[in-house]
Amino acid sequence: MIEISGSALLASLLAGAAPILLATLGETITERAGVINLSLDGTILLGAMTAFAVACSTGSLAAGYLAAGAVGAFLAGIVAATSLYWKVSQVAVGFVLTLMAKDLAYFLGNPYVRLHGPSSPSRAVPFLRDVPFFGTVLFDHPLPVYFSMVFIFLCWWYLYRTSWGLELRAVGENPRASHARGIDPKRLRMAYALAGGMVVGFSGAVFSLCVKPGWGRPQGAEGTGWIALALVIFGGWHPFRAALGAYLFAFLQIMGIHLQGWFPSVPAQVFQVAPFPLMIFTLLALNLGRKEPALSPPLKGKWAASFRRPFSVSMPSSLGRPLDLE
Repeated sequence: MIEISGSALLASLLAGAAPILLATLGETITERAGVINLSLDGTILLGAMTAFAVACSTGSLAAGYLAAGAVGAFLAGIVAATSLYWKVSQVAVGFVLTLMAKDLAYFLGNPYVRLHGPSSPSRAVPFLRDVPFFGTVLFDHPLPVYFSMVFIFLCWWYLYRTSWGLELRAVGENPRASHARGIDPKRLRMAYALAGGMVVGFSGAVFSLCVKPGWGRPQGAEGTGWIALALVIFGGWHPFRAALGAYLFAFLQIMGIHLQGWFPSVPAQVFQVAPFPLMIFTLLALNLGRKEPALSPPLKGKWAASFRRPFSVSMPSSLGRPLDLE
């Protein structure tokens, strides 16, 4: 009984963490390039609504995911473009966009409230699904959940083991020096803002088409964007540590659901709110890493040195600053 409930708990943890994990990793990519996108919370909601609406209208899950990714890239592109070309504050634009996108999602999503629509089916991996305990935990999920787990290692590999990742981090650290070496900081910042925003929009689609299928008001995705922003900071702008924070938050949410059944006399609102302050205090307690040199050359050194990076904190030096190459 204990083993079965334990495997079910871990499986639900991996599935439930997928949206916030993707949002956190997407914002990590964007901020590593030097752009702060505060529109995450609204982007996730608008992406969730768009994905569900498109999937319902077309009957295609792929179209829903692609539409949500396009929405995320569009909003992130606004933040990046206004900063890069008109020197407008990224924080101000992102904050306005998150409020606008949230209201827009609920307004445009009214016709789709409580409708039955398509959802991503579970795709068990042949043979591996039959492995005791781990088969249920790791190899019996919808495709977006598999993607979220693989994306952690893909982000780490790209950032720390490729020359493209070195250029990305260089643009976020010192755009002037990057420009002197022949790198176009404006082009790269825009490109990675679009890429990170697309992943954030995709995370909204994972909410409405996979983890919590459907659309309603309030939607369960509310507040996820702000938590993702906090996880990027407390995660030291590193994929592994950010992913650990995402799984920790998902664990606190799942435990809150179970605690409601164990302590029925306690108001349900207590368990719904508790994961947020608990997450903040836990991340503060764990955030004891040392600061590392910002630019570690890729494809050099031992693998052990690379795996020590999750326990260090390094804020991109030019994060949120207007691009000035003169």
